[in-house]
Order: sequence, then structure tokens, then C-alpha cells
Amino acid sequence: MNKLAFFISILIFASCKKDSSVNATPKIKFLSINSTEIQQFKDSLIVNLEYEDGDGNIGEENPDKNSLYVKDRRLTEADYFFVKPLSPPNSKIAIKGVLSIKIKNAFLLGTANQEQTVFEIKLRDNSGNWSNQVVTPEIIIKK
Repeated sequence: MNKLAFFISILIFASCKKDSSVNATPKIKFLSINSTEIQQFKDSLIVNLEYEDGDGNIGEENPDKNSLYVKDRRLTEADYFFVKPLSPPNSKIAIKGVLSIKIKNAFLLGTANQEQTVFEIKLRDNSGNWSNQVVTPEIIIKK
């Protein structure tokens, strides 16, 4: 009987190893956008992304720390935005959900009546890991 208990204990212990398939690097997927045609300075874009993170450390409590990268391809520099914590503080849980991003005040760079652009988006976790990059469909910005 002791040999059976020992064997069962070994099986239980062996099955309790940490899941190595959990990926601590965040992943994002483009889901939708509210419009592909907007009026400059008036309309806002709402981009919906699906996110997934194996250790759940996306978002900051400090509003001065920005972890969302949004780049208008017409410009050389990206904008960075604050993302609130998407899981309880100090928890190491896998998370998955939808993040809605509001991009406001898009504008024309030149003198034409309209321009086209796309936005590149990435998300950084608290460990400094960047997600993959997603790109919006082409957006038409009008006067």
C-alpha cells in the first residue's frame, strides 16, 4: 500500500509543474474601427483590439507612464498613451480581453482636401515587452 501512495504522490507532483506554454509577451489583434473616413479635428476613431498576456502585467497605476504606442504613418514620431492596469496589482494571471482606443484630433498635414493614412499600434507590458504591431485599415481624413 505504501508503494501505491508513493507512486500516486509522484504522479501528483509531476503534474504540478508550471505551464511553460504561457507567454509573458503581450499579443494584440486588430478587431474593428468605427469609421474609415473622418473629418479633421471633429471626428474620433475608436479602434478595438483584442489583447492577451500570459502574466497579466499590462497597464500602469502611474498615469505618467505610457504603454500604448500609436503612430500615424504620415509622421516620423509616434504618440504614447496611458493604459490603466488590466489585472489586479501584483497578480500573475493570464489575461485576455478587448481594449478600445480613442484616437482624436486627426488632421491634414498638407493643403489638400483629404489625405490617407494608417495607424500602427503596439502595447508594452510592465516588464518592457512589446506586443506585436497591428495596423489599422486605411483612414481618409477630410477637411
